[in-house]
Amino acid sequence: MSSEPNLDQRSRAQQRGPRQIIAASIGNAVEWYDWYIYTFLTPIFAAQVFAPGDPIAQVLLAFGVFAVGFFLRPIGGLVIGWAADRWGRKNTLTATILMMGVGSLIIGLTPTYESAGVLAPVILVFGRLVAGFSIGGEFAANTTFLVESAPPRRRGFFSSFQYVSTTAGQLVASGVATVLAFSLTPEQLSGWGWRIGFFIGAVIALVGLVIRVSAEETRDVTADARRPWLLEAIVRHPRESLLVCGVTIAGTIAYYSWTTYLPTFAQQNGHSAQQALLVSTISLAFFGLIQPITGAISDKIGRRPMLITFAAAFVIGIVPALSLISSSNSFAGLLIITLLGMIFLSGFTSISAALNAELIPGRVRASGIGFPYSLTVAIFGGTAPYIGTWFKQLGNPGLFGWYIAALCLISLIVYIFLKETAHKTLD
Repeated sequence: MSSEPNLDQRSRAQQRGPRQIIAASIGNAVEWYDWYIYTFLTPIFAAQVFAPGDPIAQVLLAFGVFAVGFFLRPIGGLVIGWAADRWGRKNTLTATILMMGVGSLIIGLTPTYESAGVLAPVILVFGRLVAGFSIGGEFAANTTFLVESAPPRRRGFFSSFQYVSTTAGQLVASGVATVLAFSLTPEQLSGWGWRIGFFIGAVIALVGLVIRVSAEETRDVTADARRPWLLEAIVRHPRESLLVCGVTIAGTIAYYSWTTYLPTFAQQNGHSAQQALLVSTISLAFFGLIQPITGAISDKIGRRPMLITFAAAFVIGIVPALSLISSSNSFAGLLIITLLGMIFLSGFTSISAALNAELIPGRVRASGIGFPYSLTVAIFGGTAPYIGTWFKQLGNPGLFGWYIAALCLISLIVYIFLKETAHKTLD
């Protein structure tokens, strides 16, 4: 095998690149819109779906359902990732976005506890399970699809659009939540307005479905006389699977804490809902814009320096950052702290897709990434809002910062000993 693709391969990659990025990005944004609209609206709809009682306890239950959805992600990552390895990336990407649209519709139609009793949270859990299974497979197929579409030495740049699109979906969700918060009365928002966000997700899922149908397949499944079996990646590549877990721990706890739980954390510590959501919207727009920049930088200087800088910044800075947010109700202070965290976080998010693809062989790349990545996200990322709220209920929210710092330290050690993969030939 030659160390670089030939001229025809480079030309095809460059020609199809923008089309592939758009197909992956729009579908991914639609998928993640639904996932994040749930977290942004949790403090609002929790009282409608769960039994009357302590407001913090209701939010805790809602975030518990959020975590339950995450625990189906590893199964989705394994099964849908295996399907992507066996039958191609494109088919699985159309299936995942269709499932997410169904999950969003279920949440929007969830009855209130007053009208349906215990059936209300049961329906909510089912909607989250559908979403969790879908997103677990989405990351696996979409990661391999994006990176395999990239020209040589531009995998970091292409990889960054995984989180550009994720951030776009989150930004739209944040924007919708902000518009609802400012345009409706609290009674309207908690009564029926929150459902609008989920109905929007169900409708726009159809747009992503249409666009993904026109994508170009990146894996020639006919080239394998014997196609991969379900657990092949885990059984034959255990070291690489563990490495994906170690790489992901810091990234997932930092990402979900900083982009998902932070608006709720700010509200729990004295900031108004309007202020917290507005800061989230502004910072997410900034976060999406810098992804291609940091991704392109990693193509030049490598993945390791970016990862080490990111993890070290969170190990050192997360505790004082959360303390400052808790002690001040300043809009400017909250915005500055959030933006600084986004800059360092982009050192992981912009290159995680490329790094994972560079660690796993092409034959089992989607399933080899999907299961260990989704398992790690389920354990450490999906539980972040729940643990943060739990610390608040215990009366010591400051412990959450130390929890994040400890997990980031684990990955920092992994990054220090990680071999550079930026210029590795991708099979």
